[in-house]
Amino acid sequence: MKSIKNIIILSILMLAVSSCGNDTITEYRGKVKFETISVSGKLAGRISEIYVGEGQSVKKGDTLAYVDIPEVNAKMMQAEGAITSAKGQLNMAYKGATADQINQIDGQIDASNAQLNFAQGSYNRLQAMYKDSLVTLQQFDEVKMKLNMAKAQVASLEAKRKEVSNSARIEQIEQAKGQLDQAVGAKKEVLSAENEQYLIAPAAMSIETISLQEGELLTPGYALFNGYEKGSVYFRFTVPESKVYDFEVGKTITLVNPYTDQVTEGKITTIKQLANYADITSTAPLYNLSESIYELKIVPTSTEANQSFFLNATILIKD
Repeated sequence: MKSIKNIIILSILMLAVSSCGNDTITEYRGKVKFETISVSGKLAGRISEIYVGEGQSVKKGDTLAYVDIPEVNAKMMQAEGAITSAKGQLNMAYKGATADQINQIDGQIDASNAQLNFAQGSYNRLQAMYKDSLVTLQQFDEVKMKLNMAKAQVASLEAKRKEVSNSARIEQIEQAKGQLDQAVGAKKEVLSAENEQYLIAPAAMSIETISLQEGELLTPGYALFNGYEKGSVYFRFTVPESKVYDFEVGKTITLVNPYTDQVTEGKITTIKQLANYADITSTAPLYNLSESIYELKIVPTSTEANQSFFLNATILIKD
């Protein structure tokens, strides 16, 4: 019974070999791969709408989702207010203070002088009482400090009154210009953030996974969409150190799909060493544990191959 079973298996293998014609299938087994694309947001926000579904194909520039970022509107109002304020400062630097502004400063000076007079009177009274030992030194020092603060405030307002009465200095004009430029830059930053509310497809791609649902919070850098770039199929093979010298970059390789017998021509684009723990597409007895492992990346020479394979499907090399 066992011999009959062996004969049947041998017959099947001979039939499989004869179906491949005169070409010989090598021991190298590879995998079909696609270039991956992840789409994430730069700012935190809540997902308001998702316009695509898993398995859907999209074109470059298509809108994938809208993320609600409430801070954008608030920051835009702040930026607009900063620009208005900076423009006013620049106009004042060019034209000088208006009569109303000078009158306002004069009113502040009058109020500060009243505070100064009150502080001076309090100081005079407590000075006499301190000499008679009716108040403590701490109470007298507190009144003295308030008097000095009142004098400093009056001096500051009078200096400001003098400054606004004179024409603006070049340094002040330059400072006002700098504030305006800073405000305009802040607005551009907000406009950029406003664009980030829309997640856009960076290339023609197929949407494979959507990691969140509408209403959930999207954090910065978290990939909401994962997919594969269209027309980016390539084939990945791993070969041991003892076999890598059979290949070279630029060499044309004939590949075959073991399930459809479809033959595809490809060109080796890169050969690189892999870490020992890397994913290996071919197994023993090809490999010796002491050997280094290398990866072959083979890109099809025909664009028709992009439509004929599925991710991680098996692919073989013809001799």
